[in-house]
Amino acid sequence: MSHEQPAVAWHISTRSNSNGGSCVEAGPVLDGSGRVAVRHSKARDAGTIVYTADEWAAFVGGVKDGEFDFAG
Repeated sequence: MSHEQPAVAWHISTRSNSNGGSCVEAGPVLDGSGRVAVRHSKARDAGTIVYTADEWAAFVGGVKDGEFDFAG
């Protein structure tokens, strides 16, 4: 099993500075696969989670539908 990190076009939330920089970075894997990688912005060497295009689409759809909103 390879533990090489894929080449990724990382993006950090513009809200990262408003919460002390404790945020995640996400970006497309640059291999044309449609996969999306996610990592912690303050622990970039701690590991990366890579999602398939379908997994990422399901997550984004859930966010848009309010699936992860706090009922508070």
